[in-house]
Amino acid sequence: MTTSWQDPKAVDLMLDDLETWAVVGLSGDPSKTAYSIAELLQQRGKRIVPIHPDAPTVLGEQGFATLADVPFPIDVVDVFRRSEAAGRFADEAVAVGAKGVWFQLGVVDEAAFERTTAAGVAMVMDTCPAIEWRRRP
Repeated sequence: MTTSWQDPKAVDLMLDDLETWAVVGLSGDPSKTAYSIAELLQQRGKRIVPIHPDAPTVLGEQGFATLADVPFPIDVVDVFRRSEAAGRFADEAVAVGAKGVWFQLGVVDEAAFERTTAAGVAMVMDTCPAIEWRRRP
């Protein structure tokens, strides 16, 4: 079921047009979903930026402790955090000038969605780029 927070236009914008994806919660652990999705993003031609308190280098890309530490523009902030912890990353994404925010499958914060979209930033929640790419013809 498509909800307002899975608007096909927002999904298409992020998957087709936006190139630099900051992945919040990405560590060097290949058993974690964030790692496999970051790898998929790279395979699809996206630049990934690991955002993790330890700032590890992951999949050949230097990590940063916070979004504010990234010294170049971020297009999409992809959030792998629990719903109750995710909203602040949407706010930080707006603050750093991101064009999109993506909350992964199972991550929903309706208040963050309202704040983010009211700021003019596209947002998708409760789905995954891998799922959305598979849905395409």
